[in-house]
Amino acid sequence: MVAKNTEVETINQENEAKPLVDIQSTPDARNIPIDKVGVRNVKYPIKVLERNNGTQQTSGVFTLTVDLPRQFKGTHMSRFLEVLGEYNHEIGGETIPLILAKLRDKLKAKTAHLEVKFNLFREKAAPMTGKVGMMAYECGFIASGGETNEFQVYANVPVTTLCPCSKEISSFGAHNQRGYVTVRVHSRGLLWLEDVIDMIESAGSSQLYPVLKRPDEKFVTEEAYQNPRFVEDMVREVAIAFDKHPNVGAYEIEVENHESIHDHNAYAYVRREKV
Repeated sequence: MVAKNTEVETINQENEAKPLVDIQSTPDARNIPIDKVGVRNVKYPIKVLERNNGTQQTSGVFTLTVDLPRQFKGTHMSRFLEVLGEYNHEIGGETIPLILAKLRDKLKAKTAHLEVKFNLFREKAAPMTGKVGMMAYECGFIASGGETNEFQVYANVPVTTLCPCSKEISSFGAHNQRGYVTVRVHSRGLLWLEDVIDMIESAGSSQLYPVLKRPDEKFVTEEAYQNPRFVEDMVREVAIAFDKHPNVGAYEIEVENHESIHDHNAYAYVRREKV
């Protein structure tokens, strides 16, 4: 038994003495560059800056990639996680360019890309009773740095929409549905996620709330009835709000209504470049 352990130790010592081959950096003869290569579905705890100057602890799902020149066989996947580990304190407009720069440096790339999605939680009070609950909004950032530079804010916000046609043709009542507004906004300056959410929610027939008592339910029902919205109305109203905001650049807006009287959804899309 002692002899066997001695043999294993000898083999380990020999292996430690040998340099480990960096196979990713070896030449590749196929002569094809890769636009994006990296890691996806990386779950990591993060802190997100809030509009009220606070921070919120949440969990992000990341995609981190770089370009790979034609002469290299592969990239070094572990380095993406190393960089993320250095910048997991605050994720936002100030820190993401630093992450992208470090990725380019550590991976010898011309351009680096980052996408992250997370839940942003907001306290929200009911419209009449003021009962407070927590709403979770799917938000995120999409950024590139290097030969191309961009920074986009992502948000997916639920709203209530009431059908104008149903209201017009019915003797009483009108069908409504939950709609989802998904936006990707190029920021021209400081653009808070909360501002984007507020602009979207104000465009619906009514907002969603985590806690509703009977006076609140009466309010949102009647508010929706007084503000009917097709998906076409929704996408236009959000576009008008974005056009008025000085820090909103080019944007994409998708609206999808989960219809309550159809077995399909209604959909509208707008993409605009602001001069």
